[in-house]
Amino acid sequence: MLRSILTPSRPSQSVLRTTLRSNIPLHLSRSFSSSVSVMSNQTQKLKPAARVQGQKKDVWSMINEAAASSPIQPIVNLGQGFFGYNPPDFILNAAKEALDRVECNQYAPAKGRPRLRKALADAYSPLWGRQLDPETEIIITTGANEGMLSAFMGFIEPGDEVIVFEPFFDQYISNIQMPGGKVVYVPLHPPETGATKNSSAADWTIDFDELEKAFTPRTKMIVINTPHNPVGKVFHKDELQKIADLAVKHQTIILSDEVYDRLFYVPFTRIANLSPEVEKLTLTVGSAGKNFYATGWRVGRS
Repeated sequence: MLRSILTPSRPSQSVLRTTLRSNIPLHLSRSFSSSVSVMSNQTQKLKPAARVQGQKKDVWSMINEAAASSPIQPIVNLGQGFFGYNPPDFILNAAKEALDRVECNQYAPAKGRPRLRKALADAYSPLWGRQLDPETEIIITTGANEGMLSAFMGFIEPGDEVIVFEPFFDQYISNIQMPGGKVVYVPLHPPETGATKNSSAADWTIDFDELEKAFTPRTKMIVINTPHNPVGKVFHKDELQKIADLAVKHQTIILSDEVYDRLFYVPFTRIANLSPEVEKLTLTVGSAGKNFYATGWRVGRS
């Protein structure tokens, strides 16, 4: 068939395609077209959701891969905040004992085990200056990062704006963008002499005029991280009060990332403690992994 079509007159490609098409049985042509259409539809169905398409590789993956692939010598990985030593013995012993308890190997309540939530309420109530209710004010999450992602997924609508101080813990960004949020960056300003001499993390400052301009009618949330990752800054009370005043003025949710709340050498203030009005706007996130040097356990609280 092909030999009879390819005559010395060399028909044009369009004629050749038309001739070939006309010589393919109709039922095979339809079957071929249908198969291509099905394959195309299946490919579309298997694509990642739009909310995760275009997500860039996070800095932790890049640093971990670089550290692991050094062809010359071992590299010390300073990228992530994990420890080089074990948790305290009382933590390890409690975990070992829990493995032998039936209830610790079965489903837990969605909010976390009541005993753990009560223990957290008892531990943090003195720091709050009032009794926390473990039933309505504390939940357990699979790491603090899940607690923050849950907050973003639960409150952020597409187009809502979230203010983030930079530099920042990089997973804030993908967690905000996943539900359709828009990140609004406000810089922490380093000291003018920071490039020429050693300085303190406390010397990094906020331009509050700059911060106020970042608030718009679309602002839904502001993220603060104190003690701060990666700078190490512990926000002092006056700074937190100014942030809180803006949040109250614009009725903006405050997500307070306090995973390093046991690692500080200067007075540490929790923004939720400033006033009942501020507390009502605040979601506080903490980390047992950071508190007890067990980052691989992925136990957080909100």
